[in-house]
Amino acid sequence: MRYLITGGAGFIGTNYVTRLLARGETVALFDNLSRRGAERNLAWLRDTWGPNAFTFIRGDVRDAELLVASARDADVIVHLASQVAVTTSVQDPRTDFECNALGTFNVLEAARLSGRAPLVLYASTNKVYGGMAELRVEELETRYAYRDYPHGIPETYPLDFHSPYGCSKGAGDQYVRDYARIYGLPTVVFRQSCIYGPHQFGMEDQGWVAWFIIAALLGRPITIYGNGKQVRDVLFVEDLLDAYDAAIARSDRAAGQVYNVGGGPAQQLAVWSEFSPLLEALLGRRIPVTWGEWRPGDQRIYVSDVRKAAQDLGWQPQVGVEEGVTRLFAWVSANRTLFQ
Repeated sequence: MRYLITGGAGFIGTNYVTRLLARGETVALFDNLSRRGAERNLAWLRDTWGPNAFTFIRGDVRDAELLVASARDADVIVHLASQVAVTTSVQDPRTDFECNALGTFNVLEAARLSGRAPLVLYASTNKVYGGMAELRVEELETRYAYRDYPHGIPETYPLDFHSPYGCSKGAGDQYVRDYARIYGLPTVVFRQSCIYGPHQFGMEDQGWVAWFIIAALLGRPITIYGNGKQVRDVLFVEDLLDAYDAAIARSDRAAGQVYNVGGGPAQQLAVWSEFSPLLEALLGRRIPVTWGEWRPGDQRIYVSDVRKAAQDLGWQPQVGVEEGVTRLFAWVSANRTLFQ
């Protein structure tokens, strides 16, 4: 099949392009290379697979005409390109809107105008559920826990876009759903939790698992906001790609659907009270940190209910937290020069 991957030089894109090329698919990688690490990821893909193994299109999802031309022959479009940081969206909401809301609209229009009805996979976010302050949460010794959602948050939970980032990604999320209803375009929305893995150039405000590993290995200062007991379900990137592949294989069932994809209850982790012992064991020393105030809208806990994806797609996370963190730690350790 012919794949168009927007944001293909990003963290998730690089891993998916690698998987697709390994099994002989035809891949067009669409990226403006604005993200930190994107040029290095592109260089790695070319060095690994050869300069002619895939088509590279240097483009921006705000360029509607270029997207139409790029999507003309695609069987599958995986839309990963976006502005990803909440803090950046607050500082520059116009750019955030243009990249995430308008950019997603442009991708959908390119798919519709191609006349081929390509399958469109959209990387949405759990941030569409907002701050979730109304949930009943209890504080345990090392983490927060839901009182009423033992399986995590389902897709039916009310949307509540919080922050410009939540609004822009939420607008894209709903447009992708509606293009399935109105135009019959086969689309799938993945509301992704905390994804981590190799080729991730994590920063303090995005990609926290990778950021803590990078900062710890390179001796950079780490600030923990709140009390460090905030819980997230984490998902290794290969498990996410398995979900993408499962949706493509079962597109007759997945089309028009929304799936929460994350580690689920089995792979939830408190961001510092539980993560730091694991990281310190790998590092072999204590990690000094600075403590800061809670950030506005920071969820005490978010865990995905992944039962719908399991039922429809036959998908379950396979890589445990300790294994995944160890693999990412090894990759960062072997590639320290990329982060200096």
